[in-house]
Formats: sequence, structure tokens, C-alpha cells
Amino acid sequence: MYWIIGNQGMLGQELSHLFGAEGIAYIGTDKEVDITKPETLVKQRQPFDWVINCAGYTAVDNAEDDKALCRKLNVDGPDNIAAFAQTSGAKMLHISTDYVFSGAHTTPYREEDPTDPIGVYGQTKRDGEQGVLKRNGFIIRTSWLYGQYGKNFVNTMLRLMNERDSVSVVHDQRGSPTYAHDLAAVIHTLTKTVDAGGAISPGIYHYTNEGGITWYDFAAEIFRLGRELRVLKRDCTIRPCATSEYPTKAVRPAYSVLDTSKIKRTLALTIPDWKISLKQYLTVRSGQ
Repeated sequence: MYWIIGNQGMLGQELSHLFGAEGIAYIGTDKEVDITKPETLVKQRQPFDWVINCAGYTAVDNAEDDKALCRKLNVDGPDNIAAFAQTSGAKMLHISTDYVFSGAHTTPYREEDPTDPIGVYGQTKRDGEQGVLKRNGFIIRTSWLYGQYGKNFVNTMLRLMNERDSVSVVHDQRGSPTYAHDLAAVIHTLTKTVDAGGAISPGIYHYTNEGGITWYDFAAEIFRLGRELRVLKRDCTIRPCATSEYPTKAVRPAYSVLDTSKIKRTLALTIPDWKISLKQYLTVRSGQ
């Protein structure tokens, strides 16, 4: 039995659909369970094999002013879930982020690289990892997540490109897009392999789609495929701009490509290229 915490979020809904399609027994909860209060977790009395935490505070800019709530959800919450899992004999898998790194690298970040977050969101996600690790949990760090459910860069770009003659997108931040459907499948593979007795140690793993690109590159491909698949109904000029031209309250990492060689080696994975996964998603969006 799986427990998906945060099952109404982008990844949580993908996992719910995947488990449902595979006939996997699970329950899903969202705001009805307050992860910042341990007493609400212990009310779930079913015997769980896995607790998967997809919940958290993800409003990166708002976090700069909302530090207390961000810390409760991203630090206290995972710690409480990890304690519950350990006490109840379940295994835990927690989702983290590329924002635990500052972006000062010029080569992909490995799991063992020192964390040095530059904003409140990244700091709380880094601190939240510690409670999971000390209780032998599994962590998957990911980046630039998009999918069918909720707000994300791809859906925002599609909307803007259908509304405007031009869109400006930053060209000096580099990372790796991740299709939530692909990440859900990898979570399933990891948990299934562990349950089958695979030699997979708890700890941190990086997963994104293959490729390190800029937000501008991402937007340009969204437009190209959107027109090809008729998701976009009009032309739109995609203009590159500097981060300095698009100020935000929270500073974003300039480089946050994650090295995925550990999870590929551990699970014998072939990870799809970001363009392939983007086309798959937009094909679903187009109904083709």
C-alpha cells in the first residue's frame, strides 16, 4: 500500500493516475492532512509500504516574504513524515529540487556536491532533506517540472503564445526540463525495484529529462512543436532577454543542470531527451 501525500499537485496527480492504471493499492491525501502536525499523520492507520511526499511550499518568490510557512511545509513537514514512516515501518520517498544549489557550477551537479542555496525556497528544501536522510529515506531531486496538472512553464507559454504577438524569455538561466509523467514512472520503478530486493540504498538521486538548455530554448521548442501539433493557433515571436530584464523577488540559479548518472546506473534507466518528452506531452494536449 502506498500513501501519496500531496496527491492534488502536479506530480501527485500523475502518480495517482499511474498507480490507478497499474492496479496498485494507494491512498492519496492533500490539504486534509496537515503535514506540519505529526498528530494528523498518525490518524492514517493503514499499514503502508511506502509514503511518497509530493507536498510542499513551491511559490519561490512568495517564500522570500513567507519564510515561516515555507519552513513549516518544507522542513517540518518532511521531518514529520519521515518520522511517521520510520515508526510505522514504511519506506519514504521525498521530492526535492535543483534550487538546493546556487547555480555557480558550469557542469552538472552531482548528488554529493555541496548544497549552497541562494533563496528561502532552496534553503528550506535543503534543510528538509536532512530529516529524510537521517531516517534512511529516499530523495529524488528534480527540476523545471511540467505536466498536465497545475501551473507550469509549458502551460503558461502556450497560453501567452496564443494571446500575444511576442513573448520575452530569459536566455541566461540553464537547466533541464522534466515531464511529470516521466518522473512518476521513475518513482514507480524505484519503489518496485526496492520492494523486489534490488540493491538500492536510501539517499539522494537526481532525475530530469536529458539535456541542459535555457528557458529561451525551452520556449522556442514549445512554440515550434505547438504550431506543428496545432496546439498553438497563431504566430508569436519568441525574444531572448537577460535575467536582469525580468527581475523577480527570489534569485534563480543561473545553472542548475543535474547529473542523472547515478539513477541511470542504479535502475538501468534510459532517460528520454527533453524534446521527446515535450513532444509527448504536447501530443497529449493536442488530442492526437
